[in-house]
Amino acid sequence: MNLTKHWAVTLDDYVIDLAWAPDGAVLAAASAAGPISLLDGTNGTKRHTLPGHDQGTNAVAFAPAALAPASGQVQLLATGGQDGCVKFWDVTNGQHTATAKLGGVWVEHLAWRASASNPAASARLFAAAGKNLFALGADGAVLHAFPPAAKTIIALAPQPAGGCVAAAHFGGVQLWDADDYVRQKELPYANGIHALVWSPDSHWLVSGNQDPSVHLWIPEDSIELHMSGYEGKVKELSFDHTSRWLATGGGRDACIWDCEGAGPEGREPLMLPHDGKVCAVAFQRTHSLLATAADDGTVMLWSVDRRQPLRATIKAPAAATKLAWSPDDSLLAIGAENGAVYTLRCTA
Repeated sequence: MNLTKHWAVTLDDYVIDLAWAPDGAVLAAASAAGPISLLDGTNGTKRHTLPGHDQGTNAVAFAPAALAPASGQVQLLATGGQDGCVKFWDVTNGQHTATAKLGGVWVEHLAWRASASNPAASARLFAAAGKNLFALGADGAVLHAFPPAAKTIIALAPQPAGGCVAAAHFGGVQLWDADDYVRQKELPYANGIHALVWSPDSHWLVSGNQDPSVHLWIPEDSIELHMSGYEGKVKELSFDHTSRWLATGGGRDACIWDCEGAGPEGREPLMLPHDGKVCAVAFQRTHSLLATAADDGTVMLWSVDRRQPLRATIKAPAAATKLAWSPDDSLLAIGAENGAVYTLRCTA
């Protein structure tokens, strides 16, 4: 298996976030300085440069495909910044369409949710700014302001099944109903949380933690598991499309837990070694390959489901900040500390 560069561009600052449009036609790449580049997914050509947020951009998120016009061209991108605003952009023409002003606190986390029964009518964006969580309409209207969390919201994770959105802060995770906004459940955790992810089947909710550890919940059954022994804090989490394999960072190895059945408790994890500290992990959306990146610039591909990982490696001049598979899994987009954005194609 080989990894080859497909195209590459350079932004004016650290790449703070990446997001593919649902149809794969556009990759949005946000510079920490503020501007957002809309790059052609095929060749990397810059279609538009959005001014983003004057004091710096923190997050980008494309609206679900259900919000696309009849032509199928996905248009809407949401961005959050250090100016306390969420901005909405028409990707087709690169125009700003709406702004939601959420106060003087940085908007650091964005997560779209769409109802399975009527996605276009009920699509909404959840945005976290400091201790505050908001539900926004696609037109920028504030649909609901949730009660403030006890501490700053560190991560958002919308349930794939669509029923709720999970918001993590120091001390635990709150599950909010995505339709009527009532709190479904509170999951205490007496330490700092850095990352949060649902399994694709909505069975497991997992946090990567400061202590350092990984904590797993089955919220429906009030079951918890705790996996410790990491070298450092765990900020990297990714589930494969089957919901069986959970990849985590937290050291010089990517650690893979088998979550089948009763979960990973009592099972030895699969360890995928790097020379540097793992800084990003990302499973393909609908296939089985796992991408891992380390702070020495190395990016590797692994076939985890074979239990004897197949490996492909590329060495870049700077550490990756983000990994993002295209919707059809054909390209892996990588953002780096030195402002580089490049895509890799995997070939046998």
